[in-house]
Amino acid sequence: MALTTSLQNYLSSSLISASGNAATTAIKPPRSSMITSVRMRHWAVHAAAPDTTTASVEGFEEGVLVRPNWSGETPLSRLVAALISFKPLYSLLKLGARQVFISTAEKKNIPWREMTKEILESEVYKELESIQNNSLVYPDYYLNPFHAYEEGNLTWLAAAEAEPATMSMAMRAIPDASSVDEANEIMRGNWIRAIEQHHITYSGTSTVRDVLDIGCSVGVSTGYLADKFPMAKVTGLDLSPYFLAVAQYKAKRGVPRKYPIRWIHANGEDTGLPAKSFDIVSISYVFHECPTRAIVNIVNEAFRLLRPGGTLALTDNSPKSKILQELSPVLFTLMKSTEPFLDEYYLTDVEETMRKAGLVNIKSLLTDPRHMTTTATVPQ
Repeated sequence: MALTTSLQNYLSSSLISASGNAATTAIKPPRSSMITSVRMRHWAVHAAAPDTTTASVEGFEEGVLVRPNWSGETPLSRLVAALISFKPLYSLLKLGARQVFISTAEKKNIPWREMTKEILESEVYKELESIQNNSLVYPDYYLNPFHAYEEGNLTWLAAAEAEPATMSMAMRAIPDASSVDEANEIMRGNWIRAIEQHHITYSGTSTVRDVLDIGCSVGVSTGYLADKFPMAKVTGLDLSPYFLAVAQYKAKRGVPRKYPIRWIHANGEDTGLPAKSFDIVSISYVFHECPTRAIVNIVNEAFRLLRPGGTLALTDNSPKSKILQELSPVLFTLMKSTEPFLDEYYLTDVEETMRKAGLVNIKSLLTDPRHMTTTATVPQ
């Protein structure tokens, strides 16, 4: 009852405040000592299974639980699921979640509405024909509503809002950052360094010729990979032709690259790409949107695509994150209302999935307060 009441109060206040123009407020100046310490954080490695290492950037706290008590098969999780299954409340939750996404972003000086309008009023639609694979059959789970969009990721609005949503995610991960660039320097910087360090350590070579970004969305992570490995041929692959159209549209208007990024509309479970054709396969913020069967299939496909000595890198919500374990009832209920497979994700042992696929040298690293990066190697 207390959970329901707090939800009603929270949603009412958020919807009322969102009915007018969302106020853009300046970010509270960060504590300089905190930001400096984040920049200087190094990796503290803790022993785990023989071929597995669990680590964290020093200062990023793990919680005391294996996973949040609002996830999986716990009584609290089942209560939240029951609330979400009540359609009138679910509709309100979706609307409330969307307003929270937008207002939170704009309070962090992220011009969500302006960025969305710029894409929707552009010529991005012309990119769709060259991107879309009309013979692709979408897996059933992908047709679910995601992120408060009834049509999930198969809509122009979701594609247009993806970049500001990604920027907002970075600011939530690093809330004391003074800007999105500052937040990405930490969140994306730690992630890309984890990939680079793993590949240099275990591949037997520092050469990276081909990189695949599965679930690339509108190409934000793909761009970071291309910047880090400028001599590599980088491919971004996604199930949404709308996301890919935005990625291609923005790439054409960006700084020219020696090797332009290739965008492919395909299923990460069965890409159709040649075996042993990539040195690095990266999958960022994808698995929390997938049922377990899809996670297993994507990991197996990544193993097939990697050359011997190749690196697989997975980045997503960390079940052990102290911040995620301590989310308020209102916030975790809103989050679960927009993420239909979140419980399955938290119940999936990703490291064991990688091990069963044949990967070795499995290392997990808390690369920011919310997210874990897990890297592994295809045996040589």
